[in-house]
This record gives sequence, structure tokens and C-alpha cells, in this order.
Amino acid sequence: MTRFRLTVEYDGRPFMGWQRQAHGPSVQTAIEDAAAAILGETIAVHGAGRTDAGVHGRGMVAHIDVARAITPFRLMEGLNAGLRADPVSVIDCVAVSDDFHARFSCIARHYEYRIVNRRAPLTFDSGLAWRVPSALDAAAMHDAAQALVGRHDFTTFRSAHCQAESPVRTLDRLDVVREGDAITISASARSFLHHQVRSMVGCLSLVGRGKWSAADLRGALEAKDRAALGLNAPPDGLYFMRADY
Repeated sequence: MTRFRLTVEYDGRPFMGWQRQAHGPSVQTAIEDAAAAILGETIAVHGAGRTDAGVHGRGMVAHIDVARAITPFRLMEGLNAGLRADPVSVIDCVAVSDDFHARFSCIARHYEYRIVNRRAPLTFDSGLAWRVPSALDAAAMHDAAQALVGRHDFTTFRSAHCQAESPVRTLDRLDVVREGDAITISASARSFLHHQVRSMVGCLSLVGRGKWSAADLRGALEAKDRAALGLNAPPDGLYFMRADY
């Protein structure tokens, strides 16, 4: 039995999310089906994280255990051939030790959220970014975001359906950068709560529009109450960028 580490990119629009779902297609199922077809064995895919419906991946890490003798190159080629009908691509594949685990060995996860700040509708980026037509002050958003960095109770910024045992997380980085009409929000932490990034982005957009102050954002955090959330951003602009080990 050989364990392989996969790096996967995907367009989340056709999927119900990364994780296997009973009521719709998932990225995990697409990879498992492709693996089973080329290897002739049942394969379980373990990911570094779980992304929601419509959320994308640039560098999701996963691992699989394979009984058949196969090189990483052949496995990657076979998986990509089996995934041709889906917007999913394995961009790297390496053999790793048996103690590597895509989820439990991970020490940091990195997300980016893309906003296009313009009045014109999106053409190429439709479904791949959040269009905000109102002018956004990215500098104010970045300054306010620093109140969320560090170890906090993020109850306000977690989904009501979040299954994590504790709402306490340590946010290592939350940066807001503008380049022309594009605003990128980068978030890094060992782990995130369900909807945490989207909820933080939604509230930061209120700061950018002048509807919230930095003090309002701090107040929402300190409330430790989902009812204090101002806005949950849509999944379109969210990308799982990479995992560190």
C-alpha cells in the first residue's frame, strides 16, 4: 500500500462542496470515482479541508492509499484523464510516508477571497469573484481587519451549522490589498470555522462601504453572537489556496 499526496485545483461552481454529499456532486466523489476507474479498487480521498458549495480550490491537498503498484506520474495522468468531464485537475502527485495525513498533519491553511469592485457586471469572472458595485475603501478594510487577527472566540463569524467543538481560533493573517478594481483578502490560520472567512469578508465589505466602522467590527467580534453578524459574503470569490505541513 502506497500513500500519495495530491494537490488539486477545482472550479467549485458545479459542486455541492468538497466533501462527499448524498444530494449532489462533490469534488471528493469526482476524484474517488476517477481513482476507482483507473485502479480497480475502492479509494477514499482525505482532504486538508472542506469547502462549501461554489467555493474554489487552487491548491487543495489530499491523500489517497493505493494498493496497486503505480508511479506518481502515471497516477496523476490517470486521475486527470478520469476527471476530464469535471472542472477538477490534479496538479501534483507525490508518494509520501504512511504517517502523512492531509487533514491532521496540516499546520496552516490559506484562503483568498476575490472581490471585483466595479459597477459593470462580470463576464469572465462571473461565479469566480464577488462583484461589489459600491465603492470600497480597501485601506479602511485592512486596518479594521487587524482587530480579528489573533486568538479569539469567533462565534459571530461561524455558521449556525458549524460542527466544530470550540469557536476559538487563532487567525494568523487577514490582509486586504487592492489592485485596480480587484480587492484580494488573504486569510491564514491553522484551522477555520464553517463560514468564518466568508463572514469576515462580508463584515469587512460593510467597513469598506462606510456602513460600519472599525469599532463596529470589533463589537461584532466581542458580541460572540451570530445575530451580530452584518453580512455573509457569497461563496463565489473564495479560494482554498494552499496547506502547509
